[in-house]
Amino acid sequence: MTRTYPRTALLQAISRATASKKGFGIGSKVCVVVVNLCIQLTVADVPEEMVEIPAGAYTPMYIERAEERPVSGFLLDRRPVTNGQFLEFVRANPKWRRSAVKRLFADEAYLAHWGGDLDLGPNGDRIADSPVTHVSWFAARAYLKTVGKRLPSEDEWEYVARADETRADASKDPRFTARLLDWYGRPSPAILPSVADEAPNVYGVSGLHGVVWEWVRDFNNAMVTGESRGDSSLERGLYCAGGALGTTDPRNYAAFMRYAFRSSLQGAYAVPNLGFRGARSIERGPVP
Repeated sequence: MTRTYPRTALLQAISRATASKKGFGIGSKVCVVVVNLCIQLTVADVPEEMVEIPAGAYTPMYIERAEERPVSGFLLDRRPVTNGQFLEFVRANPKWRRSAVKRLFADEAYLAHWGGDLDLGPNGDRIADSPVTHVSWFAARAYLKTVGKRLPSEDEWEYVARADETRADASKDPRFTARLLDWYGRPSPAILPSVADEAPNVYGVSGLHGVVWEWVRDFNNAMVTGESRGDSSLERGLYCAGGALGTTDPRNYAAFMRYAFRSSLQGAYAVPNLGFRGARSIERGPVP
């Protein structure tokens, strides 16, 4: 949709936003075009449950991929998908129920924490708003397809995961990485916290760290070298005595753990502490 504002008023707003370093707020895509005495803004609708992540770049941890990688702007769910939301999905899609799913697409641990196909179990009221786990990559993709979303790529996920509550990139801060490692070292609680309990990062995204691990679209490419998926060799240097020399940031042990965890997965695995959230590409059109 297009909104027209008086040029002076809008320039004043831009000036205030720049001075405060807050911008216009993440959640609206804004294109500015000067037309005579007015400025037109084209604002893309962003679903309430998602936020817009601005385009940028980041450097992966592998020397093999050490060049800065651009990340296009995209939309990302504020929170992970919950048990309650996934229950509605299997209710509407019987082939993804626990008793009906094919083992090719989900192993025997699929939704093992539920009481039944359409039953969250005795703790149903407590886990309905907790992140759904015991969900395979195939099941996560199927759920997201029904709501017009997809899994985020590894680059997209890692790009956003660098942020803390006030900075877009806190990955060089020892206090931030120590906080992540503290969570990675703790066992998951029997009942996961509600997705609403987690503080958002600077983008408005909650629960990337501290609740569950999360599927990404290209998880099976996490530790493969070379350009082809047919090249199944791993970055062995990561695990030898001098392994840290093969990375772009040897201090970022939290990233080591994420990449190592992803490399251990297969698409049908349903893991007790592995969930997911949705993403959506931004289609950019011309300003009218």
